[in-house]
Amino acid sequence: MSNIISKILGFFSGAGFKNYLKSLKYSLYMILHPFDGSWDLVHEKRGTMAAAHTIVILTLLTNIWDTRFANFMVNHTRWSEVNIIMKLASILVPLFIWVLANWCLTTLFDGKGRFKDIYMATAYSFTPYVLIGIPMIFVSNVVTLEESVFYTYFNVFALIWCVFLILCAMMMIHDYGLAGGLLSTIASVAGMAVIMFIILLFFSLIGDAIAYFVSIYKEVALRMG
Repeated sequence: MSNIISKILGFFSGAGFKNYLKSLKYSLYMILHPFDGSWDLVHEKRGTMAAAHTIVILTLLTNIWDTRFANFMVNHTRWSEVNIIMKLASILVPLFIWVLANWCLTTLFDGKGRFKDIYMATAYSFTPYVLIGIPMIFVSNVVTLEESVFYTYFNVFALIWCVFLILCAMMMIHDYGLAGGLLSTIASVAGMAVIMFIILLFFSLIGDAIAYFVSIYKEVALRMG
């Protein structure tokens, strides 16, 4: 037990933790310098998977906190009706499918980014959502009904900022121009739709197959009984 504690303390006081904090802080530079920041994030190894995971976790928490604590004037969801697992899946599943679709398509079109690079750059691009979303939760509880429109404006602005950062990141890590970046992004979104359709079709077929065998079992059991 003492060895585990000493290793944990050693990590938090060592170079690894300092590098983690430095890479997490780099997200602030990236959102203000999207082109240079995205290039250095991957090619100069300024980003880390640990920081990327942290930003994704903060994104999930921000989404949950917004649902739970935002004022009823801007949040019409009843907390008692919220499924936390589905709430988390609504972000994690599209994130994974986006990374998968982008990696598959850009590999065919000479994209330079690896699966890891695409995930990291996308995760870092979520930073504005966290930085703006958390303060807006507090703001929603102190503004009037007329002023609550600013909550919507700032959240929409955060989402647009995130999309812009993702586009810039895809251009930099795949070494595309503006046209190539736009085309690959649109194609990736279309690829997400195809993947989602295949997944839904797969589970639909599995469900039909299970229902078929259950009906056969019931029929056999009925005749034998």
